[in-house]
Amino acid sequence: MMNIIKNDHTLVTGSNGFIGQYLCNLLQKNDVFIRRTGRKSSENEILLELTADAFPKDLCTNIDTIFHLAGKAHALAETQQDEHEYFQINTEGTRKLLEAAQAAGVKCFVYFSSVKAVGDSLPQPMDETGNSPANTPYGRSKYAAEQLVLHGGYVPHPVVIRPSMVYGNSHKGNLPKMIKAIQRGFFPPLPEFNNRRSMVHVNDLVSAALLASQNAQAAGQIYIVTDQQDYSSRQLYDWIRSALGKTSQHWAIPLVILRILAKTGDIIGQLTARRFLFDSDALLKLSGSASYSSAKISRELGFFPQHTLAQSLPDIIRYLNLI
Repeated sequence: MMNIIKNDHTLVTGSNGFIGQYLCNLLQKNDVFIRRTGRKSSENEILLELTADAFPKDLCTNIDTIFHLAGKAHALAETQQDEHEYFQINTEGTRKLLEAAQAAGVKCFVYFSSVKAVGDSLPQPMDETGNSPANTPYGRSKYAAEQLVLHGGYVPHPVVIRPSMVYGNSHKGNLPKMIKAIQRGFFPPLPEFNNRRSMVHVNDLVSAALLASQNAQAAGQIYIVTDQQDYSSRQLYDWIRSALGKTSQHWAIPLVILRILAKTGDIIGQLTARRFLFDSDALLKLSGSASYSSAKISRELGFFPQHTLAQSLPDIIRYLNLI
């Protein structure tokens, strides 16, 4: 159990996002002072536009710790990614925030990056030693921001958190889409690919970030965060059906049919300049592996997740009002 520093003054960027809301709720329950930023100015949040030439005056004044979540996420519907936009928001925006933090004497800067900041490699599970180049503009922009955080000398306690796929009570993301499609009967039974994919519950992710912000050993480190389980796509399909109260399916759509459907989706995407809901990239995500190790954060900081996907699915489904 971590000891949250109650007199710590904290800035959370992207506080109105999925992870940001959970982080702020945890801090608020422990009476931590929070300064929040978001995409709109409101009574509770300061407008922060990462592409702006100048940030709000006194944004970081009297702040001890910054949790930087704001940025341009990987846009799943894009057929082509605008590399300049990703770097302007994710890399240059982070640099400007680091400069503001340095000027204000901020002690700790926790950057929420992504496991996609580096490319997939073998063997799996992959850990923090992997350094193959990211294969998307999104990943490259996150990696460049990581380098600024860790090696720019802006704050005495810089930390990079690389979450695997995050699950929890949210309407956004691939998991809720999959759950809704299965509930409506639009998602066919998958074959067993024997793939392995890592995930993490949002509560465990924010707990890991807080732990890293308060442990001196974390300064200058990168930490991958998972729930220390691996899931196959067929396993996930079966668990979702069970949690929805549906009967088990003992058959699977043949892989050759999935490949034909994926190629059809590719053609539709090329014609419309928008990704179709099922294409070759979607098939690769369903059939491929992306397994990561969070042994480092457990070994160095004593982090151990409290949630698994199987345990969490009924609560997620209730949140989605599907049962």
